[in-house]
Amino acid sequence: MGAFSIWQWLIVLVVVMVLFGGGGKIPRLMGDVAKGIKSFKSNMKDEGEAAAEKKKIDEGLNVAREDETAKS
Repeated sequence: MGAFSIWQWLIVLVVVMVLFGGGGKIPRLMGDVAKGIKSFKSNMKDEGEAAAEKKKIDEGLNVAREDETAKS
């Protein structure tokens, strides 16, 4: 349980450089995360609407089938 070795210091240095390196990387990264979340929510909403539309179509087909069997 002594001091850090040179490899541990190098890893820490690389992590710090990646996180706090110039150019506003963190705000850009967080913006990308926000865009991803918005895209995910949008796609989930689209899938929900598609599922509801498919359910309506299936219900319509079932009603049509029941009408045909009632006529027979």
